Amino acid sequence: MTTEERPRIQLFGARLTVLLPSLVAVLSLVTGITNMTVGVTIGGPLADIIPDVVREAAGFTGALTGFVLLLSTWSLRHRHRFGLYATLTLLPITALQGLIQASAYSLPLVVLSLLSMPGLVYHRNRFDRPVSLSTTQISALVALSGTMAYGTVGTYALREEFTEVNTVADAFYYTIVTASTVGYGDLTPLSQQARVFSITVVVLGTASFAVALGSVLGPAIEARFARALGTMTDTDYDLLEDHIVILGYGDLTEPLLEELADEREFVIVTPNNELAVRLRNREYKVIVGDPSDDEPLQQAGVERASAIVCATENDAEDAFAILTARELSPDARIIAAATARGNVQKLRRAGANTVFSPAVIGGQLLGRSARGERIDTISDHLETDPE
Repeated sequence: MTTEERPRIQLFGARLTVLLPSLVAVLSLVTGITNMTVGVTIGGPLADIIPDVVREAAGFTGALTGFVLLLSTWSLRHRHRFGLYATLTLLPITALQGLIQASAYSLPLVVLSLLSMPGLVYHRNRFDRPVSLSTTQISALVALSGTMAYGTVGTYALREEFTEVNTVADAFYYTIVTASTVGYGDLTPLSQQARVFSITVVVLGTASFAVALGSVLGPAIEARFARALGTMTDTDYDLLEDHIVILGYGDLTEPLLEELADEREFVIVTPNNELAVRLRNREYKVIVGDPSDDEPLQQAGVERASAIVCATENDAEDAFAILTARELSPDARIIAAATARGNVQKLRRAGANTVFSPAVIGGQLLGRSARGERIDTISDHLETDPE
C-alpha cells in the first residue's frame, strides 16, 4: 500500500462513519423545523396518503430525533458502544420520518440515513468503549428528564386552564420555554392552580438546567485549561487509524517530524509538559505521558498504528517503550534507533523489527567518503545488523 493511498483509506474509514450520521442529524433538525414553520411539500411517495396531522407530528418528532442523534454521534465520536447502538436505532427512524414529511429536504435525509448504516455496521468493532458518566452527569440527566416529563404531563393534564394548550406538543413546548425562563407569553396559565404549577416548573427547570450545564461545561472548561498546560489528549485521537506513533523526543525526532509532516498523520508521546505545549503550538498531536506506560499508548491508538518509532537517545527508555508497545500491538512494525552499537540486539530482543545505529551509519558513510566512494543513496546502508 502506498503512502498516498493510506490517507484516502483513513478518510473513508471511521471518520466518514461518524460524519454521515452527523449530517443526518443536522438534516433531521432542519427538515423538522422547516415542516413545522413553513410546511413546504413536494408530493413525495407518501404525500397523498399521509394526513397533514401525521406529517406535522413527524416534523415535530423529526426535530427531536435530530437533536438526540447529535448526542449519539457525539458518543460515537468517542468510540462508545452505546453511541453505535443508539445511532443504528435512530437512523431508520429518521429515514421513516423523512418519507412521512415529504418536504424539500426529506429525500436527502432518507438517502443519507440509509447510506450511513452500512459503514457503522462495517466499522462496529471500532466503537468498543463503555460509556463512563460521572454521578453528577447521571444526576443532571435524571433531573432534566424528570423535569421535562413532570412539566409536560402536568401542563397537558391542566390544559383547560392554559391558553392554546391542546396537544402534548403544546405542553412540551410550554414546559421548555417555562423551564428555560424564555417565556414567550403565547401560552399562559388562566387559573391559580395553573400559576402555582408553572412556578414549580420554573424552579425545577432552572435548577435542572443549571446542574446539566454545569456538568457538561465544567469538564469542557477544565479540559481547555488542561490542554493549554499540555496535560490532556484530544478526542480526535480516538478515530485515528493507520497513523504513526512516535514514542519520546530527541535530536532524531525533529528531522523525523519534518519528514512526516506533509505525508502522514502521527502522534507524539512525551512526558515533558513544556515540550508538549511547544509541539501543540506547531499543530502536532501530542499526548503527555510516559512512553513505557499502557495508558498514553492506548490513547495514541497504538493498536491501530501502522508503525511505531522509538528514538529518544536513551536506549533503556526505548527498550521499555518497545516492550509496552509490543505487548499492546503484537503485529505493529516497531522501528528504533540505538545510541550505543552494543544495544542494537537488545532493542531487537525487546521487540523492535528494525534497529538503526546513527553513530555506526555515520561512521560507515564517512569511511566510504574518505576512500573516495561516491554516495548517491544511503538507503542500502541505513539498517544496522539486519535480520
